[in-house]
Amino acid sequence: MSVHVRYFAAAAAAAGLDEETVEPGTLAQITDAIGEQHGALMVKVLPACSFLVDGTATTDLATSVQAGSTIDVLPPFAGG
Repeated sequence: MSVHVRYFAAAAAAAGLDEETVEPGTLAQITDAIGEQHGALMVKVLPACSFLVDGTATTDLATSVQAGSTIDVLPPFAGG
């Protein structure tokens, strides 16, 4: 089973897609793999992003993400 990743705004543009599935692991392992897969622009965008794992915000890249989970990749949004 895999992890569902949803990209929004600039993260979707950098990935070239709105969602995909990846292998489970820590959030750090998953974001590293995403950066490698999608290239330099994604590597530049990811550090500015916030992450929701199953709807819960986290900044801890050591967070373990289990199969069947969903990660939302949220870049900073303009506006207020």
